Formats: sequence, C-alpha cells, structure tokens
Amino acid sequence: MHTTLEKLKRVKNKVNEIISRKQLKTNPKIIVVTKTFSLDKITPLIESGHIHFGENKIQEAESKWLDVKNKYKNLKLHMLGKLQTNKVKKAVKLFDYIHSVDNIKLAEKISKEQIKNNKKMKLFIQINIGNEDQKTGISEDRLENFFNICTKELDLNVIGIMCLPPNDNQPSKYFSKMIQLIKKIKLKETSMGMSNDYLDAVSCQSTYLRIGSKIFGERN
Repeated sequence: MHTTLEKLKRVKNKVNEIISRKQLKTNPKIIVVTKTFSLDKITPLIESGHIHFGENKIQEAESKWLDVKNKYKNLKLHMLGKLQTNKVKKAVKLFDYIHSVDNIKLAEKISKEQIKNNKKMKLFIQINIGNEDQKTGISEDRLENFFNICTKELDLNVIGIMCLPPNDNQPSKYFSKMIQLIKKIKLKETSMGMSNDYLDAVSCQSTYLRIGSKIFGERN
C-alpha cells in the first residue's frame, strides 16, 4: 500500500518528467483536493510541507480547516466548487483562492466581503469551455467583458481562468483553447487538469492542477 505522501511524490515526479521532456517554462502548483477525506489522511501531507489544498463545499471546509489553518499559517486553501452568493461571507473568511467565479452577482458579493474583511482573494474566472448545458461557467465570448467588470469596476484580483473540460477523451483540445483565452486577457494562470487528465494539462502548460483521487484513492 502506497501512502498518500508517496502518491503525491509520484504525481510530482510525473509532472516534472513532462516539464523536462518538453522543456516547458511552467512549474504547476498541485492543489490536493481533500473533499470527503478526513484530516488524518491529510495531515501527513501538511506536515511534509505541502501547502495547497482544495475543497468543494463550504460546510465541510469549515469543519475541517478552521483550526488547521490557524495552526499552519502558510497553508493556502482553494474553493473549487460552485459558490452560492449566500456562502460568500464564509468563503472569503476561510479561503485564499476561489476558482469558480462565473457571474456578476457572485463577483459583486465577493468584492463587498473582501472590503469588510480587508482581504484580497486570488480569483479564477470559470469558463464553460465545452459549452455544456449542465456545467456552470461563462462562455468564451463573454470572458473579456466579464474580466473587465471584475477587475476595473469591482477591483477584484483575478489571476486566471479555470475549466472542467467535457469527458470526451480530448482534454488537450480544450486545454489549448484555454491557453488562447488567457492570452486575450493577458494573464498567466490556468486552473485545469484533474486526476484523470492532469498530464495533458501539464503538457498544455497549466499552472494549477487539482488532484484528489490520484493521491487519496477513489471516493466512496
């Protein structure tokens, strides 16, 4: 049985192999996705010095991470799931990054809460890169306008864009499209690549990878 720490090392090694083989300039951060997994499984990774972790639900994140974040001040917590406006207050207090900004109402609420908390979140705009009805995210053609509203009118610190590509076995096609989009708004960060397609994402120069089951095993 490989430990979570060994599995994380294995993921890092695979990432580094691709970077050196393709001579890429990127050095992606690995966000360990901890949703549904308990702290006893996560603690060895924290103690080994890993700092980026991701959750999908506010309630679970609160019960799990409040004390831990007070103890380990350098930890960075990423909100990866859909964020309802009524949960923004809690999200701004607990998280450092939000990856799922996809509408004006949500952006406005984050802006207000940041001012109250005197805190600047790092934000990603979520793109519905496959134009799928069942997925959230803004369409590609609305990106520039939405980005301008977020940054110029609401003074938000948008650092990049995020996507969940369709499950059609062609992730690179969508990841490449994301790289074209990010150039339009002159940013560098892309949150793309999960356990099943992270190697494709690395090849396409993703800068944040969101990896859970490759480290913890399948969720129940």
